[in-house]
Order: sequence, then structure tokens, then C-alpha cells
Amino acid sequence: MSPLPATVPAIVRTRVRAAVRRRASMSPRAAEERALLLRLLSLLTQYPDDELSEQRPRLASAVAALPRSPAARELGAFMDWFTAREPDALARHYVETFDLRRRSSLYLTYYLHGDTRRRGMALLTLARRYRAAGWETDGAELPDHLPVVLEFAALAGPGPGEAPLRLHRRGLELIHHALAEAGSPYRHVLSALLSLLPPATGADRAAVAKLAAEGPPVEEVGLDPYGAPTDHEPYGQGGFAPPGAFVPPPTPPARVAPTAGGPREEGRR
Repeated sequence: MSPLPATVPAIVRTRVRAAVRRRASMSPRAAEERALLLRLLSLLTQYPDDELSEQRPRLASAVAALPRSPAARELGAFMDWFTAREPDALARHYVETFDLRRRSSLYLTYYLHGDTRRRGMALLTLARRYRAAGWETDGAELPDHLPVVLEFAALAGPGPGEAPLRLHRRGLELIHHALAEAGSPYRHVLSALLSLLPPATGADRAAVAKLAAEGPPVEEVGLDPYGAPTDHEPYGQGGFAPPGAFVPPPTPPARVAPTAGGPREEGRR
């Protein structure tokens, strides 16, 4: 039985209940711990170059010191793998997982808008959000690259800072599904991130299933050879399945996975 009088208009009753359910403001300590967790997620989703690889012991210590939570447990499982591998093996795995597989690309607006004009507007809106909050990125990555979005969330706080993550929750769910399907340890990092967001709804799960089957929206922009299946990456491996061919995220990373005994070539981080 509702504690509100039946004479109260339905819309008021609904909004009062929503206000009661709304999570109380975080304490300064909880906000600081959440920002640290988001900063760790940002670092661990970046390309593992020499600098990041050298910092693995410190990162492992920071993860071990996190308060107990589902996110801390998932990051602990990831660090067990991350600290035990050779740097070259980590770099190869990252490139193969995020740069060569369309389903696990880290460019979030791609899952919502595909390669359409709407994606360009979404990138511009995101960049403006950063500037309005007083944060200027270094321009080395697009503003929707997951490590960048996580860094902003850590700096701007759980309300406005995490809004882009909530907006792209379905894309994050698809990335997590692709990583789990591939058996990548990075699935633990995405699990940790998803544990910080509101639970997925039935509509979210249906949309993710549709996105996995059909791919992002398509718009002809004069790049038809770029999105067609190739011997290097036929549909069913790194790409989405038909119907409808589509192009991968524009400006793909220039990173090259290091080969055994060979020099490392790196593009942007």
C-alpha cells in the first residue's frame, strides 16, 4: 500500500518515489575512492606502452589497496594476468583485441551512431562537454575513446562526469560480451566498469542483442571499399554479421603489434 495519499496526482507520486530511491550524495572519501577507481580503469584500458608496463607493480599495489567491492575483485583478477605477461605479449594482445576487432573497439560513439553524420555531432558534443568542465584533452585520441571518457569521469565526478558512460552503457555491454566471448582478460576491466553503472534494463539487453546481430547504424559516406569484408577480417571474426556492410570506426589507430625480436612501432596512445 502506498504511503502517499491517493488524492496526490500520479506524476507527483512517481517523482516523490524516485526522489526517495535516489542515491544519497557521496561522502568526500567515497567520491575520492570512486575517482581513483575510474582513473585505474582509464589507465588499464590504454595501450600498454613501455611507460605503462613499467608502472605495473605500482598499479597492482593500488588495485590491491582498493576497498572490497565487485569492481576491486574484477580488477584484481585482471592484474594477476597483466603483471605476469611480457610487455610485448601485452602489446600484441591489446592490438589484436581492440584495434583489429570491430566488436571490441573502444570508440564508444561508434556503437550508438555507426559511421554516420550523427557520430560526428556526438564527438563534437562530447568535446564541448569536456571544455565546458574546464578540461582540455591532449588531442592524441578521439573524445569518445574509452580511456579518455574514463579520465573525464574521474575528474568531473559521478554526476556530469559519468554521464557519457551511462549514455554509452549499451556499447560497453557489447564490448564486454565480445571480450568474454574471446576469452580476453580485459573482460574483467569491463566488468569492473559496468559494476559502477546502473543495472542494465530489459530494453538495454534487447538493444545489445540487436546491435550484436546487425551492427551500428549505416550511412553511405563514399567509403564503400573500407567497410567491405576482407580476407584479413571477414564477418564473424572481428566484425559484425550482416545484414548490411558497414565501416569500422574512422581514424583507426596506427599502432603495430611488436613482433618477436623486432622493433616496436607505435602510433598515438
